[in-house]
Amino acid sequence: MDEGDNLLTSEALMGQGTMIAILVAVVVLAVVGWLVWQRQRSEALRARYGPEYNRTVNELGDTRRAEAELFKRQERVESLEIRPLSAEQQNGYLQQWRAVQTRFVDDPKGAVTDADRLVEDVMKMRGYPISNFDQRAADLSVHRSRVVENYRAARDIAQRHRRGEATTEDLRQAMVYYRGLFHDLLEDREHAGEQREEAVASRANDERVVERGAARDADRMEIPVKRVGERVGDRDVRNDREVRP
Repeated sequence: MDEGDNLLTSEALMGQGTMIAILVAVVVLAVVGWLVWQRQRSEALRARYGPEYNRTVNELGDTRRAEAELFKRQERVESLEIRPLSAEQQNGYLQQWRAVQTRFVDDPKGAVTDADRLVEDVMKMRGYPISNFDQRAADLSVHRSRVVENYRAARDIAQRHRRGEATTEDLRQAMVYYRGLFHDLLEDREHAGEQREEAVASRANDERVVERGAARDADRMEIPVKRVGERVGDRDVRNDREVRP
């Protein structure tokens, strides 16, 4: 093999080495990117679900399975036709809740039963399926993770009460839990993001309108140039060079 062949072989090997190095770098970057994406996704889920994230991980025993379940919940709730309550509906439900609270004084057990039923009525009116409690809790956790665990606790007390195992203090705590969930359900958290986006877009549009109006006014405004000796009304306009000490 002559010197030229050796040179070609060396260049070929160098080219292959360069390609391998590039491929390795691409793979490493892809892995790093995937790990960063995975971490950001996990952090976003933790921020959204709070304690519900840890509860789901503990329940399923695997982080990936838990995160897949949480994403599945989001997709399910997004497919539902969740409706906000009208002002009239809100007022009607508030009156019913006051009646339930008043009943607690003389009939704690009946009040807890009514509170549970009223929460279900509000959920049904808003568009949530109510046939299965565990599914209801899972659906609520998507936008109401702050109160969903209290809902489970209140439901547990209500079930113990039916078996005659709940104390009056337990029933009082259940009413506190139901009250928090009830008032939270009156708010339209499901469409809060859309409303914020609409508000931001509206403000941006208003600002553009104001800016265009200001620009038109500036174009129309004529600024008079005053020269030495010219009169404005009955006054002579003079510049600084005409002022003598």
